[in-house]
Amino acid sequence: MQQAANETGFPHGIVGYADFVADDVRPQLDRLTKYPGMRGVRMQLQWHQNPQFRFASGPDLARHPKLKRNVGYLADYGWTFDLQVFSAQMAGAAELADSAPKVTFILQHAGMLEDASEESVARWRQGMRLLAARPNVVSKLSALGTFIHKNDPDHIAAVVKETIAIFGPDRCLFGSNFPVEKLWTGYAELIAAYRSAIEPLGEAVARAAFHDTAARVYRLN
Repeated sequence: MQQAANETGFPHGIVGYADFVADDVRPQLDRLTKYPGMRGVRMQLQWHQNPQFRFASGPDLARHPKLKRNVGYLADYGWTFDLQVFSAQMAGAAELADSAPKVTFILQHAGMLEDASEESVARWRQGMRLLAARPNVVSKLSALGTFIHKNDPDHIAAVVKETIAIFGPDRCLFGSNFPVEKLWTGYAELIAAYRSAIEPLGEAVARAAFHDTAARVYRLN
């Protein structure tokens, strides 16, 4: 990714990977410092009863003492942590955010609402409000076709509008989730769906969601 950035100017920022349950993550982070595009690190914490949705070894990895300590070290590097959890894990994720107040956490995929049932939406909404109460958490507006396997403008509009209402536009940023979304839609169609959801909220909201928040959080020039 750094080579591509050097040759083309894109991407403007890179999110790397490290194992945050190592005894000390800092040697891994130190190796990543040689890449000037580094802006953040991700370790996927999501766990679900459906094995197909799992990445983590268990549902409470966000509460792991080693992980909490290691995530806190990111403040020394000026890097963000990409937070990928389901709604049932958001209480633990909020505790993680509290444990590292100098680290900015970027909630992936607007909290990954896995289905539209009344129970799931209520649990998601509660978890999103819990995370939004942490000033060092922002939400990415992305991957809203992942669990329905299609580009549904009405679904995108519903999730996007509620997420922006909960976090505020200055704490929301668009993400394409390409190439995954490419499985069921084209890039132009995806952008059109998000634009139709966000632009009616006003120019300031659209500018924040499509540019300003990402530029600020990821320190993009």
